[in-house]
Amino acid sequence: MLPGACGLQCVGVVADTSSGFLNVIQTAITPVILLSGVGALMLTLTNRLGRVVDRTRSLAGDLRHGPSEHRAHLESQLAILWRRAQLMRRAVTYAALSMLSSCLLVLAIFIDASERREFGLGLVVIFMASILLLIAALIAFLRDIWLSLEALALEVAKAHEPGP
Repeated sequence: MLPGACGLQCVGVVADTSSGFLNVIQTAITPVILLSGVGALMLTLTNRLGRVVDRTRSLAGDLRHGPSEHRAHLESQLAILWRRAQLMRRAVTYAALSMLSSCLLVLAIFIDASERREFGLGLVVIFMASILLLIAALIAFLRDIWLSLEALALEVAKAHEPGP
């Protein structure tokens, strides 16, 4: 038989290889979808962090140049904003690490399939790490929301105080 002219046997090998990689691609879809969702979360988190930074700069300027009777209120607002910034930093870090581990998972899935290795437990560990990091990011995000409502409550209380 001539090289490259293996007939039906080669067609079967190509079909097996194609269906094998189709299965690999289907397996890799889950972490890719996770990447997409966490990417949308990252957009939200970074926007919130930007707003916290902008608000902090504004209040810090008010504290430096404003009347002294508002000093205690501004300092309490700044303290909350600092805690929120720390939470947002954690949330962004955890979400980014979740995305990184999802990327590593996709890479490991393809290496597992192409090199015919058995990373089974390793793949599970990477996936669980990605999900746990996402959970940590969401917890930090929720804590930030609660803190922002605490700051809002202080603003409402300040607005209800009798004027001078």
